Amino acid sequence: MLARAIRLLFLAWLAALAAALARGATHGWTVGVACVLGLLLFAHPAVLAIECLLLRRIGRRTGSATIGLGTLARAWLGEWLESTLTFGWRLPWRARAVPDHLPASARGRRGVVLVHGFICNRALWNPWLARLRALERAFVAVDLEPVFGDIDGYAGIVEAAVARVEAATGLPPLVVAHSMGGLVVRAWLRAGAGNGARVAHVLTIGTPHRGTWLAGLALSPNARQMRLGSAWMTGLAEAAPDAALFTCWWSECDQIVFPPPTAVLPGAESRRLPGVAHVALVRREEIWRDLVARLER
Repeated sequence: MLARAIRLLFLAWLAALAAALARGATHGWTVGVACVLGLLLFAHPAVLAIECLLLRRIGRRTGSATIGLGTLARAWLGEWLESTLTFGWRLPWRARAVPDHLPASARGRRGVVLVHGFICNRALWNPWLARLRALERAFVAVDLEPVFGDIDGYAGIVEAAVARVEAATGLPPLVVAHSMGGLVVRAWLRAGAGNGARVAHVLTIGTPHRGTWLAGLALSPNARQMRLGSAWMTGLAEAAPDAALFTCWWSECDQIVFPPPTAVLPGAESRRLPGVAHVALVRREEIWRDLVARLER
């Protein structure tokens, strides 16, 4: 569903861009045409820049992070490139490019369940899925739908994925989750369908374990749940899983999950990647190496 929606948005954007270019070519390059072109071409990096500046301001106000403008600018540029590739290519056009992999050869070898975050789909993980397939590791990458649903409602999707990998390998899987996906995994654990024995370890990447300031600007049910101090976040904290199950990868330049300490589950192992923004975290080799090392233990 999300892939179809993004494809439609992309086609609408392409049609608007073509119309603006045609208008300029036939009626002259007026200020209005230039403004429309600027909006179409630079709205995305402008929104990222605003998020980065908000991150810096909130971090300084709370005393949680002091980020230099040069560092933030490099993180912004990397995020612009990575998020453009992710939302412009992988999510809309490549959602089924790498199917789930549950080969007979996976028996007795630990597999992986991958859980994406807010307004995303399984194609977020495509580069890793191809590498896991080359390693002959079983994996299932979920799609969390409805896109704007209740986080607790996604627990059954995780349960089904874990059960499939368990059946193929005979072992509890390693779970990797980005952003909201880490909260979905915790909701699954809280639901009782998955206790600590059902999972080998959980790697979270840029997950708002204690909420995020930015969620205060959103209105969907799952976004409201991720607000700082929300009743849902408080309830999730009260039913906290064994923190030893979790390793939390995070960055002080994450422009979605801030202020930065919110990306670490209290008591869990904390791994910081300096100077990396939210979507770009998923491409970091340090996390991939951690994943492979845990699979081979």
